[in-house]
Amino acid sequence: METARSGRVLGVPRAIPVGYPPFGQAVGQLSICWDTCVDTQVSAEEAHGRAADARPARCSYPARTSGATGALRFWSPYRSESPVSITSSVPSPTSVGNPVDEEWLRERVDQALCDFVGDQERTLLAISPQLSPVCTTVRDFVTGGGKRLRAAFCYWGWRGAGGSPDEPGAVAAAAALELLQASALVHDDLMDRSDTRRGLPSVHRRFEALHDAEGWRGDAGQYGGATAILVGDLLLVWCDALFGDSGLPRDAVRRAKPLFDLMRTEVMAGQYLDMLEPAAAWTEPTPPVERARTVIHYKSAKYTVQRPLQIGGLLADAPAELVAAYESFGLPLGEAFQLRDDLLGVYGDPAVTGKPAGDDLREGKRTLLIAEASAALGAADARFLDDHLGAPGLDATGVERLRDLVTRSGAPARVEARIAALRADALTALAAAPIADPTARAVLHRLTDAATARRH
Repeated sequence: METARSGRVLGVPRAIPVGYPPFGQAVGQLSICWDTCVDTQVSAEEAHGRAADARPARCSYPARTSGATGALRFWSPYRSESPVSITSSVPSPTSVGNPVDEEWLRERVDQALCDFVGDQERTLLAISPQLSPVCTTVRDFVTGGGKRLRAAFCYWGWRGAGGSPDEPGAVAAAAALELLQASALVHDDLMDRSDTRRGLPSVHRRFEALHDAEGWRGDAGQYGGATAILVGDLLLVWCDALFGDSGLPRDAVRRAKPLFDLMRTEVMAGQYLDMLEPAAAWTEPTPPVERARTVIHYKSAKYTVQRPLQIGGLLADAPAELVAAYESFGLPLGEAFQLRDDLLGVYGDPAVTGKPAGDDLREGKRTLLIAEASAALGAADARFLDDHLGAPGLDATGVERLRDLVTRSGAPARVEARIAALRADALTALAAAPIADPTARAVLHRLTDAATARRH
């Protein structure tokens, strides 16, 4: 199978004529990272049969269990074959550079996602081979990167409550949160009209380009947007399916499910308030800084750290004291995580973030950083920032002017100070939390650093 420059395999099954342009071909203003498909018709049954062999190369690695020899166990709840143990000379480290990789958690989560998505692909392709672009796009989006922080906090919330490190169902349940994140990102990119995600075309732009390349009837932009809504909805359905069928006991899933559902409601509420801010902020009497913090809490802080921790804990039957401690630790850490994201949205390096420089300024994001800047600027500068933030046609010069205003306001330094204070609050709460597993406590400490000092 051919690979793209990212190392991921794209385009499955190869024989289905979905009309993708050649790899690297420019479509509109986007460089579409797709392979060429062979123009040969295949039946739905044949496509269905091929799907099992059509997974990305990155899905072929095993999930490693701990142990002195670093034994490899190639298994997840969504693999039909029996576990296979392989002897390896790779030692099992007690510490790794990125805490998400501790105990090979990222690999185990990615494997669970690959296996689950592969099974769902077979269902879709059995319906019609014309769903191949959906399969390719979903798999590429889900397995093509991401910080996996939500899965990590869920898993270590499980471990902190005494959950077994050898329970694949806990990894699968944690992986379900990554499907929820993928759903939210697909919809978020559409709402923000973002062209890229992780350096590649966003889902709606990808299908818009496909429509253009095929010369289909109708409006390409409307087609891309409508398809992105369907893809995001599909991922939301799948997150529920994976969580409910993770392999954990039913009573464990029932304990955590109400909070899992509440988390999804909170994300929607936070997203709506985020969209409302640029549209109707002037009608709201609440101070802008307070409104920005409300958005942070519900769109990001609870959803990224607090709820995943609590869900993992409830899956392991955590006592009420630990569930409360996870809130005391997770909420300030989640807010600090989002504040770092706000800074990166204005000052981040595109080569690292995968997003254009100053993207939040182009999209008109009314973040806490912007609220702080507006409050500190003089009347004329504050009005200029308000009038031009997210304005149509905002060019690179305009972005630089807005960035300069934000910098001169002193808001970045105040946000950095806020991040440091929130990090300290989180670590104080972590130290007092009744966590059963010392490894979990240590990894959560390192995840705190990773979430607050990141560059992407």
